[in-house]
Amino acid sequence: MRQISQVVLPILFTLLLAQAAEAKPACAVSETATHDVRLDQWQGFWLGQSIGNWTGLVTEMDKIGGEGEHGRFYTRDDWGKPDQPAIWSETPSDISSHIDFVLRGAEEVWGADDDTDIEYMYLWAMHHQGLEKLSPSQIRDAWVRHIYDESQPTPYGEDEVGYQNFLWVSNQRAHTLMLEGELPPETAHPDNNPHGDMIDAQLTTEIFGLLSPGAPDVALDIAHLPIRTAGHGDAVLAAEFYVVMHALVAQEPRGNLSSVRLQAIAAQARQYLPDDSVPAAMFDFVKRQHAAGFSWEETRDAIYQRYQVEQLDGYTVTSRGLYCNGCFAAGINFAASLVSLFYGEADPKKTLKIAVLAGWDSDNPAATWGGLFGYTLGRQAIEGQFGKPLSGEFNIHRTRKGFPNDGIDSFCNMAKMGIEVSQRIKARYQEHVAK
Repeated sequence: MRQISQVVLPILFTLLLAQAAEAKPACAVSETATHDVRLDQWQGFWLGQSIGNWTGLVTEMDKIGGEGEHGRFYTRDDWGKPDQPAIWSETPSDISSHIDFVLRGAEEVWGADDDTDIEYMYLWAMHHQGLEKLSPSQIRDAWVRHIYDESQPTPYGEDEVGYQNFLWVSNQRAHTLMLEGELPPETAHPDNNPHGDMIDAQLTTEIFGLLSPGAPDVALDIAHLPIRTAGHGDAVLAAEFYVVMHALVAQEPRGNLSSVRLQAIAAQARQYLPDDSVPAAMFDFVKRQHAAGFSWEETRDAIYQRYQVEQLDGYTVTSRGLYCNGCFAAGINFAASLVSLFYGEADPKKTLKIAVLAGWDSDNPAATWGGLFGYTLGRQAIEGQFGKPLSGEFNIHRTRKGFPNDGIDSFCNMAKMGIEVSQRIKARYQEHVAK
């Protein structure tokens, strides 16, 4: 039976893809074979991000350490089991009753979330304004134009803070400051934004690495202001690490990365972290744990003990007495993301499973690594891993406003925007960009 499956299943999947291609035009312009590969990779980025984001939302803030039920972290044995409530809810996730991959079929639409929508905003602004780099006023204009004002009624109702606009913590404070006329990077300055060391900068900026494949210094230059729109301190360093990772991975040939190669890329990105910084210490700690043969669960538990209980290596978020012990902080979530990176062994599904189960703000590392692997493999290969065609449409108006076609865009069009902006960046920074 297993031998038959090995023959039959690939044939069936090929037929499914062929049917999907008949229903919807393929995303290829046939300029060159290389161009079509890049289209597939960029679509893979958006698909991988969407899978990671929505799968991670199921377990987001279910487990954060400490006393009580939210302190008992998930393990690998919890995959496929019923989801447990997050810290802000008494009921499990309404996205999925069980901890499993969340997918959207070929006739469905992926919804935007804060892990994808601001990246979309930035890409849209750069593409439609012919930009290679965003200025402070251009960032502010995009945020004000496309993000709902939390002080005014929005389509999403009202919560205990105000009207819902799908911004939280540092991003919300930055947006409020922009509405008052402030510009980045002042929107993240500690005097103006006390939340700047939260995770917000990460989830808005990974895309800048892909816009400059093989040239991390260029990627960091164009990401400089977007990162500092909502981030300061260690949050900036963590976001820069992800940007560098994406820039380095983007120059790799399409296909599976070996674990050895991915670790080498991560080590190269580590060199961009100051040795005396908290993110550097976290990277080195997770790397040592992995090399010593500890399980990913043991390393995750050690991270909690080392950084949230003992507050070592200069990580002092716990002493600030923040809500949920700083569960949104860039630092602890950076450490958790490294667990999935090291222990995922360059296997996209394994990496996402660990990211989803590791704890804290789980949708963020899941979206980050989902996008990275999605770009590396391409959309077709990602669909192949799940054995069926998946949605290639995106509803930016689920969270944001002011885009054409009632907010419905396609991964194909989003891929074309990415390639065009990337080409403009390469032309502007030609002497710095890898050929």
